[in-house]
Amino acid sequence: MNTTFSAEDRKRWMSLLATADETRLTELWQGFGADPACDWLRAPETGGVMVRGRMGGSGAPFNLGEMTVTRCTVSLEDGTVGHGYVQGRSKAKAGIAARIDALMQTGAAAEVRAGVLAPLAAEQQARKDTRAAKAAATKVEFFTMVRGED
Repeated sequence: MNTTFSAEDRKRWMSLLATADETRLTELWQGFGADPACDWLRAPETGGVMVRGRMGGSGAPFNLGEMTVTRCTVSLEDGTVGHGYVQGRSKAKAGIAARIDALMQTGAAAEVRAGVLAPLAAEQQARKDTRAAKAAATKVEFFTMVRGED
């Protein structure tokens, strides 16, 4: 078992898997070619979670509403446990995410990162850059003129 990753590293890859497009994640996973044998510790199940927000990012928390999520847990043959927790109702996506999470904790982490996570991260960054460029194109600069009144 390889534990040379930080909690922040794991948060990043779990977030990437949770928000990835299901079709693209499936394509990358199938192209990766490794589907390790695993046991379901928790079969994929769909439920709801309460989403909380804060006014201005720093105000008192409040309940924003509910969101549908699907979660599961797998155990690889070597005992490594992986979790999948994804937005929506896709049991297949949650299963792929759980297997990737488990593999990222093993010696196969570099291969999984290069074959699956790096392309997803690059595509996500490209979408963010495109959105930022569109927003920047609508930027208006305001200036104040002195009116001459004292």
